[in-house]
Amino acid sequence: MKMTSLETNQTNSTTYDIAVIGGGLAGLSLSIQAAKAGYKVILFEKETYPFHRVCGEYISLESWPFLESLGLRLNEMDLPIIKKLIVTSPDGSSLEEPLPLGGFGISRYTIDFELAKLAREAGVLLLENTKVTDVVFESGHFCVKYNNEEIQCQVAVGSFGKRSNLDIKWKRPFIQQKPNKLNNYIGVKYHIETDFPHDTIALHNYRNGYCGMSRVEDNKYCLCYLTTAANLQENDNSFEKLEQNILFENPYLKQIFTTSTFLFSSPVTISQISFEKKSLIENHVLMVGDACGMITPLCGNGMSMALHASKIVFENIDEFLQGKISRDHMEKQYISAWNKQFSSRLQTGRFIQSMFGKEWMTNVFIRTIKPFPKFIGYLIRQTHGAPY
Repeated sequence: MKMTSLETNQTNSTTYDIAVIGGGLAGLSLSIQAAKAGYKVILFEKETYPFHRVCGEYISLESWPFLESLGLRLNEMDLPIIKKLIVTSPDGSSLEEPLPLGGFGISRYTIDFELAKLAREAGVLLLENTKVTDVVFESGHFCVKYNNEEIQCQVAVGSFGKRSNLDIKWKRPFIQQKPNKLNNYIGVKYHIETDFPHDTIALHNYRNGYCGMSRVEDNKYCLCYLTTAANLQENDNSFEKLEQNILFENPYLKQIFTTSTFLFSSPVTISQISFEKKSLIENHVLMVGDACGMITPLCGNGMSMALHASKIVFENIDEFLQGKISRDHMEKQYISAWNKQFSSRLQTGRFIQSMFGKEWMTNVFIRTIKPFPKFIGYLIRQTHGAPY
């Protein structure tokens, strides 16, 4: 077990090297890496595993080797390998292209649960059903407050997803933005049984939104769509009315919704999704995953970005805890490495997002780029990375 300066002075059970707030892909994979390296790690998750999250549930193959290095036996899980992309517009236009790298499908219900088991096995103290209420930096260490208790740590990492109580408490800039086309979306997810190729991911566009569909484990399909809060309000806040009045404008979606078997009694939803730029550091807390920037679901690679970001942030934390670099150097180095790897992906995602949403623009864009497969392949590559 590595002993940091804080742990040498305070060896009680409430002192940790690293505290991770949020047990999604980034938080879990970071905690596994840190615990395997010998650090004392605590992770807070407000829900109880296993549970469903609003997510497209497609992971680029760039992340396969990394996940296996964490101990996840992907080869034994009979997961669908996704090699093709279909994009449709509201007027029924479509294009189909191979995915240059490809990906695989796995539900968050499954992967988060399996990573949580690996975290515990590695020695992480994982507190479920636990909500962190504040993180305060003082005199070179953090105080993490939760459930009328608190712990101290050398490094605090925020991996609490798209929007949390801490974002609001800290008044992060993206929270303060007035509702606009980048920050007022609603996400909705179902699992369904349907007739669709196992090796294909589909992105179906409609007015002010789009819906992704791809296979996950156990012959199920993830059907996840994004729409605006205004769309829902105009349909009496009824998802059923929203789907019939807006999503059904796309003939492909109408067929899917009317012929598939829906496996949830009600959809999993999240509101106030923001694609605004977010800071990577807040009060010396290092941000990973959706907490530091969210690629549009239309690009289908947020899960891979979260996983890769956990590797990048751990490499910098490791140097700091070993005394090789200062906290300031760690923070600057992390920001530089993150931007080098992901900033262009987010910019491409925002560009692609701008081409969709308005019905006429989506129809024209798909018809325009369809004869240019090299350009389509280029856009896809800009939203994916190389194995790491």
